[in-house]
Amino acid sequence: MNRLLVALLAAFDALVAAAGGLAIALAPLALLWVFALGGGADWAALWPASAAVWQLGHLVPLTIHLPGTYLAAAGIDPSAADFALSLAPLGFAVFTALFAARSGGRAARAGEPLTGAVSGSLVFAALTALVALTGATPFAETTLWQALLFPALVYAVPCALGAAVGAWAGGEGAAGRLRDRVERAGGGWGAVPGLIVRGAAIAALGVVAVGALLFAVAVLARAGQVVALFEAGNVDAIGATVLALGQLAYLPTLVIWSASFVAGPGFALGTGTAVSPSGTQLGVVPGLPVLGVIPESTSPWLLTLALLPVAAGALAGWMLRSRLVAEHPGREHFGPRVVVVVGMSVLTGAVFALLAVCARGAIGPGRLAEAGPEPGPVALAVGMEVAVGAAILMLAPHRGSSSAGLGATTTAAPVFGEARDDVRWGGEPRDDVRWNSHSGWERAVPPEPWPEPPPLPDAPAGPRADPAPLPTLPTSAFGTGPLGSAPREDAEDDASEPRRDGSLD
Repeated sequence: MNRLLVALLAAFDALVAAAGGLAIALAPLALLWVFALGGGADWAALWPASAAVWQLGHLVPLTIHLPGTYLAAAGIDPSAADFALSLAPLGFAVFTALFAARSGGRAARAGEPLTGAVSGSLVFAALTALVALTGATPFAETTLWQALLFPALVYAVPCALGAAVGAWAGGEGAAGRLRDRVERAGGGWGAVPGLIVRGAAIAALGVVAVGALLFAVAVLARAGQVVALFEAGNVDAIGATVLALGQLAYLPTLVIWSASFVAGPGFALGTGTAVSPSGTQLGVVPGLPVLGVIPESTSPWLLTLALLPVAAGALAGWMLRSRLVAEHPGREHFGPRVVVVVGMSVLTGAVFALLAVCARGAIGPGRLAEAGPEPGPVALAVGMEVAVGAAILMLAPHRGSSSAGLGATTTAAPVFGEARDDVRWGGEPRDDVRWNSHSGWERAVPPEPWPEPPPLPDAPAGPRADPAPLPTLPTSAFGTGPLGSAPREDAEDDASEPRRDGSLD
């Protein structure tokens, strides 16, 4: 595809991603302005409020300044007038990241991954600067460099990753050349980088899915508390709708909290608090309805939830092992498998460290300045659990494999010669090797020979009598017709004598 066309399409993707995110923030606030505030609404404040929400969703911390009139009307202590709000509603960031990865992958499929990634990232950075410069408000201040950098990174990093993965898969550009060079490595090392990334993606998605499942179960189990907090808020239909949409924007953040709970370290909801399977210690909890799913106490049986990340690692190990067996039947090297297990565990832990950083921040003044999981413990716990599960499936002996594990006596693995069916074992041709669709190449068991028949009994001693002669028949016994072999003697005379009526006898 033409390079200019790829650049234009990537720029359009960036424009749609930014406009879509701003529209998601703008629409609920517009409804609130129209139906709740009515004719007294300050429409000039709608765009700065929407821009602040969009920036917060892209990891930009806000400093909130509450006006004195609001403090007096709400009965809030003036010491809480200024506070930091940095816990991001990651729904906006996820929306942008998905668009960016899709754009980068499409540019890679078009043969111009670098052009698409650079073009889209520059356009999104320009739109980010436009929002930062036009959406400033004295009630929600941002640091300019953070407002310019963080949203641009939220788009640029997934876009570059999507372009790199697409170029690697399609063999395009520098990534394709690097892939060809890596895959030429012998001893099973050529497939290691791809297997590490694939395994980490499977394990990370598995742990996130487990967190989402736990959050759904918690919502169903504590639906009464959630409804009670909605009713205690004393909001009308418009307020309830805006509140529900705001909580929906925080859904990815809460899923990461749940995944951290499953892994073991849990999360905090204020300074000096902890919510984990080993115990819960809470202070004053904000009256947000979604926080009603947090239990006041936990059972030690919840520690068994740590087996779920182990299962996610086992699933990743099983899928990678199946791929190895399919691509290299009967020849599995132990060293590359160890590196794959270690690499995918470290990469999965790093992914969850990044997710924990994004899902951590301040949600209010005072003790609420700390909320979310700690990146270090979460990364360590998830990495170790995934490593245990992956090692069980990746390093266990496999039937038909030439490598059984550490300290095992290994036989030379079968390798392929020039001909397709030429199987060599240790470099020497072997006729006792066969392909088994379940276990790969294996030694063929020779068939058992048929038993020898018993010997015939010896003939009796003495002269052998001649057999009686067969009876013979005369030739005329076989008939005289057209199939007979002996014609009648009078056949010629009969044929030559006509009858009186002119016919032949």
